[in-house]
Amino acid sequence: MLRTSSQLANNLDSILAPYAVKHANGKGRQNPEPEDKFRTRFQLDRDRILHSKAFRRLKNKTQVFTPSTGDHFRDRLTHTLEVSQIARSLARILSLNEDLAEVIALSHDLGHTPFGHAGEYALRDCMRQHGLDFEHNQQSLHLVMPLNLNLEVIEGLQKHQTPYDQATSSITSASLEAQVVNFADEIAYHNHDLDDGIRSGILAPADYIKLQLFAEAASSLKIPNFDPIKHRAKVISKMMKMMIEDLAEQTQRNLDSLQICDLQAVYQAPEKLVNFSLAFQPKVTELRTYLYQNFYHSLSVTTQTESGQQVITQLFDFYIKNPHQLPKKLQSKIVSHENSVNIIKDYISGMTDNYAKSKLKEYALS
Repeated sequence: MLRTSSQLANNLDSILAPYAVKHANGKGRQNPEPEDKFRTRFQLDRDRILHSKAFRRLKNKTQVFTPSTGDHFRDRLTHTLEVSQIARSLARILSLNEDLAEVIALSHDLGHTPFGHAGEYALRDCMRQHGLDFEHNQQSLHLVMPLNLNLEVIEGLQKHQTPYDQATSSITSASLEAQVVNFADEIAYHNHDLDDGIRSGILAPADYIKLQLFAEAASSLKIPNFDPIKHRAKVISKMMKMMIEDLAEQTQRNLDSLQICDLQAVYQAPEKLVNFSLAFQPKVTELRTYLYQNFYHSLSVTTQTESGQQVITQLFDFYIKNPHQLPKKLQSKIVSHENSVNIIKDYISGMTDNYAKSKLKEYALS
């Protein structure tokens, strides 16, 4: 029995909370287009992201370690998939639009540079020398514009915010689905970075077992002959479960206390509605601070990131002086200096780590 997109949208909307973004109606697209026969509007957006070249390139972009470090460390693609899974789980628990949350999650890091945040900072410095700027969230938004996604997805990217994403921006009036993705991102990288830090040997068991979240999760599992390295996967899985449950329960309390009864009330809320409980927040902050001080700033990680920053800086300077070395299809788009700088920015930010290194070697810059 075939279900049309309209039937599917109505079925899905019937189980959503009144304050969720609905499939059957919404803000539409910048350029109106016919409805797909069998896919709802957000399912169509998801498929456009999954089939994009920008999404495929995430598989060889650094999360914390460069892809050459080892097969089991996260890269930007596996991070994105984990964010998507957590976002869908949270949306399902809260009776929100899972498909919208998934699209925002899958596209939130499309604009990320090679070599992680260090690469982003290097490219930002290069752009500022020319009176311009770079921010990977804005670059993600730039990349999806040709896909003509629904405006709720665009809004979710504009308002994506974590302690490492547009951290100093004052962002309000985001859909609950967008707010859920913000925390799904945070939950994902806190836990998988802890796992990667332990796997790499950088993080010492004597230190991370003292973290409140780790200690509580380990204690609740009651594992005989507990080994903090051998059993870390089970503990970290439990930590993620704890974070998801606290976030969902506190968010529901927020919705109830503010009497949020429809989508308009979400947009008009005086504060963000998705959050951890006051009792839980210090535990998350402790984990974040621990990773920042002991993992992200460890010598093994900073050596890789500093090397990546040099690659980006050298490539940028080379293309500024030699725009004729850009691919011909990009050369044909150059009409001014500012335009040239932005084209170079787009080209470098879209590179994978390995491709950037290969171009550096090709130009004999390394």
